[in-house]
Amino acid sequence: MNNEKPFGLYIHVPFCDGKCPYCDFYSLPADGEGMERYTQTLLELLPAYAQRYPRPADTLYFGGGTPSLLGAKRLGALIARAKECFGLDGAEITVEVNPAEDLSGFLRGIRAAGANRLSIGLQSANEDELALLGRRHTAKQAKKAVRDAQSAGFDNISLDLMLAIQRQTKESLLRSIEFCADAGVQHVSAYLLKIEPDTVYGKRKETLCIPDDDAASDLYLFACEELEKRGFRQYEISNFSKPGCESRHNLKYWRCEEYLGIGPAAHSFMEGKRFYYKRNFSEFLGGAQPVPDGDGGGFEEYAMLALRLTEGLTDKGCRARFGGKLPERLLRAARLYEKGGLTVCGDGGFYFTPRGFLVSNMLTAEILYTKTK
Repeated sequence: MNNEKPFGLYIHVPFCDGKCPYCDFYSLPADGEGMERYTQTLLELLPAYAQRYPRPADTLYFGGGTPSLLGAKRLGALIARAKECFGLDGAEITVEVNPAEDLSGFLRGIRAAGANRLSIGLQSANEDELALLGRRHTAKQAKKAVRDAQSAGFDNISLDLMLAIQRQTKESLLRSIEFCADAGVQHVSAYLLKIEPDTVYGKRKETLCIPDDDAASDLYLFACEELEKRGFRQYEISNFSKPGCESRHNLKYWRCEEYLGIGPAAHSFMEGKRFYYKRNFSEFLGGAQPVPDGDGGGFEEYAMLALRLTEGLTDKGCRARFGGKLPERLLRAARLYEKGGLTVCGDGGFYFTPRGFLVSNMLTAEILYTKTK
């Protein structure tokens, strides 16, 4: 291993035991033979990538799908091979899990293999909302999953919440937030529901009883406030953590740092180039190569990603990345929105407030591309 800056390693596990009606991620039914073939393919690919990128990684993230379906033995073999290939000294190693099954033995197994962070798909702590989301677990099962994880030695646990879902109110959302706080987890990802066209939700959008845009905005701002009250500091549009427990892997995406993604639908950004694997399981098993997706890491892309973070766009970050301070015209443009409570500006840069995050796409475009005097 050389001394270049470590990158992040992402492994996509595309297996699920069912498709949630809102989900647009690439996934397919779990199958024992398919999972075994997939694991073997990954075990062969990791050394090949290590030859291409003979550098260390300091994060490893198993996303999905439902990575826990692979089982502790397969995941343990993948972690061991990744360590052989990329070091992973002091690495954050995250596994996504769903709490619909008894995970106690699995969690002990992956913890022994080196996993040290969990992301658990809670989505809601209200049984009626879980049913409407098509989730296959209960709040009681989610609570047991967290306790089992803690018993297995995990002290860095994240729970996912969904905002602006069917029939959600501030009262029901508060119950979910209190569930997270009472469970003693270190991180919460709270995402506004987005209706994707090719999902079950997308095909019957008009029949869904979901909050309108104003109500969704209120729920988001309410979540930000209540999570902060309980010690979860917002550090990105949809992510909140106890101090020091931010997702190191996901921060690589938002800081425009390098990451290597392996598996169908996985994306990468390495050595200034972006590339991805097509959403095709059989082609991946057959040795299909990733598809080039252009260059990356330019200033505009860096700025767009930085503005997802509460640290925002700063002189310090621009100097480290590009050798010069933040362009003054951007700071002038950002100041136009400060009175409206959308931005906070200082001598060294600016960032968006939670209200600014709600209109971040529009706001980012206005600041980056509008000419100011």
